[in-house]
Amino acid sequence: MELNLKKPIVFFDLETTGINIVTDRIVEISYHKVFPNGKELTKTKRINPGIPIPAYATAVHGITDVDVANCPTFKEVAKEIAADFEGSDLAGYNSNRFDIPLLAEEFLRAEVDIDLMKHRFIDVQVIFHKMEQRTLSAAYKFYCNKDLNDAHSAEADAMATYEVLKAQLEHYPELKNDVDFLSDFTTQNNNVDFAGRVIYNEKGEEIINFGKYKGKKVEDVLKTDMGYYGWIMNSDFSLHTKKVFTNIKLRQFNNK
Repeated sequence: MELNLKKPIVFFDLETTGINIVTDRIVEISYHKVFPNGKELTKTKRINPGIPIPAYATAVHGITDVDVANCPTFKEVAKEIAADFEGSDLAGYNSNRFDIPLLAEEFLRAEVDIDLMKHRFIDVQVIFHKMEQRTLSAAYKFYCNKDLNDAHSAEADAMATYEVLKAQLEHYPELKNDVDFLSDFTTQNNNVDFAGRVIYNEKGEEIINFGKYKGKKVEDVLKTDMGYYGWIMNSDFSLHTKKVFTNIKLRQFNNK
């Protein structure tokens, strides 16, 4: 089954130095862009992360420091990637919890202005877990009857994710071939920031989701605890979380 698209959709996968969205970096990105007219485009880029690649990460994806020594940094390719992603819906495997938050951090570090929160996301893993409870390799075997021999190669994983989603649409008649539906179906939170430190309540208000102020409106806390914003800025929170707090603080200032 071919996807019913109103705009391009980018299936992407990252290989990284680890699984911490704040401190780890991208070493490879691959994305497969599908256009409403049926055109398809694939790009894969090795990235010099600027930090050593731990042995445990290399054991997963096979990429070493030597492999990326002469590769561009993310900052050097960020504008090209942002241009390819802009105006597209995004899809991946476990992407809502990992790939998108980490990619957002890399864009912020590179000072490239792309607001990923404006995009629609489809997480193929969520569909699989809601329906079958398996891994990507098992999903590929289950839905496509193929072995994922190059698992943890970014390009192989991105392409497998694309094939799995199309097969899922064939397999489950209750799934609509519509990006809005699939995005809503695979969204498991109401996060304001990718890390889920701030969430929306039922009124659409930003609520702190951790620590001593959990459940409190961000606006109220920033008004009553003058040092809280400074603590957020100087602590080990993601850049996107800090940006969300900054935007709320600026909104308060502009509304005075």
